[in-house]
Amino acid sequence: MGAQAGGKRPLNILLVRVSSLGDVLHNLPMVADIARHYPDANIDWVVEEGYVSLVRLNARVRTIIPFALRRWRKSLGKPETRAEIRAFFRTLRQQQYDYVFDTQGLLKTGIIMGAARIVKGGHKVGLANGSEGSGYEGISRWFHTDSIPTDPRTHAVARGRIVAGAALGYPVDTPADFGLPAVSPDEPKPDWMPATPYAVYFHGTARDAKKWAPQNWIELGRQLAPMPILLPWGSDKEKAEAEHLAAGLPNARVLPKLPMADATLLARHAALAIGVDTGLTHIAAAFTVPTVEIYADSPRWKTEGNWSPKIINLGDRGAPPSVAEVLAAARTLLG
Repeated sequence: MGAQAGGKRPLNILLVRVSSLGDVLHNLPMVADIARHYPDANIDWVVEEGYVSLVRLNARVRTIIPFALRRWRKSLGKPETRAEIRAFFRTLRQQQYDYVFDTQGLLKTGIIMGAARIVKGGHKVGLANGSEGSGYEGISRWFHTDSIPTDPRTHAVARGRIVAGAALGYPVDTPADFGLPAVSPDEPKPDWMPATPYAVYFHGTARDAKKWAPQNWIELGRQLAPMPILLPWGSDKEKAEAEHLAAGLPNARVLPKLPMADATLLARHAALAIGVDTGLTHIAAAFTVPTVEIYADSPRWKTEGNWSPKIINLGDRGAPPSVAEVLAAARTLLG
C-alpha cells in the first residue's frame, strides 16, 4: 500500500465514520493528514445526518454523504424510508475510490464499506482490532482488503490517523489538526449568545456515571461569578438538570434546545468550556477553546485533549476531580 493508484491522477478517498459525535470529531484529523501528504486527494465522508454540519466545517472534505440509520430504523416498513435507503446506496456507489477507510469497525460501517466501489487495485482498509472498552465488531473485517492493527490503548484521535498513515505510506508525527475554522470577531452571533465573554458547562451525558455532581457545578459557578455561565441540554432529563444548576447560580442561564450547528457555535465562541467526557466538550477542545475536561467514569487516556496547552484534563475513571482542582484549572486558562 501507499502507491497512488492510477498513476498521477488525484486519489479518491472515502472515510466511513458515521457516529457518535465525539467519534466523528476525533476522526477529523485524518483529513488534514491525508491532505498534507496527498494535497490533490478528493476526500469524501459518510456520516450520520445529525453530524453533517460538523464535518462540513472542514473545508478539505469534498462530498458528505448523509447516513440516517437512526431515523430509518424507526420506519423501515415505510416505502419512503426504503426509497431513501436505496438513494443512499446509489449516491455511495456513484464514485469509484482508491481507498475506503472504515475507522469505526462495526457491522453497519462494514456494510457501507462493502457497498462502496473501488478502482481495480483499490483498497478497503479498516481496524484489525478494537481498543479497550470499544464497541468494535470483528465481523467488520469481512469487508476489508487490508486490516490495520493498533495498540488496544491507542488514543481515539490517533487510531484513525494510524490506520490512514499505514495504508497511504506516511508517518503520523504531527499534532492533531482538526481542520476547523478560526473564530472571526465579525461572525454573526445568534440571539441567545451573550455579547460578553462567557463560560459554558457541558454537564450532560448519556451515562450518569460520567457526570460530575450537581453541587460541584454550583460551587464552581459561584466561584467563577460574575462570569455568565450558559447551560445547554439535549434531552428532557438534561434540561431538568440544567434548570437545577441555574436555580443555584444567579450568573447561569439555561439555553433553548440547540441544533448541532448552534451547539458548535456555542463551543467555538466560549471564553471557557468546562465539561465531562462528552462530544461537545471535545468539540470545544478541538477548536482550542480554553477547556477543562472532567473525567469521572471513563479512561482519560482514550479521549483527553492532548494537542493544545489550552486544554487541561482532570480526573480519571473512578477518580473525579475536586471543585478546587477544576477551579484552579479554569483560572489558569482564563489567565
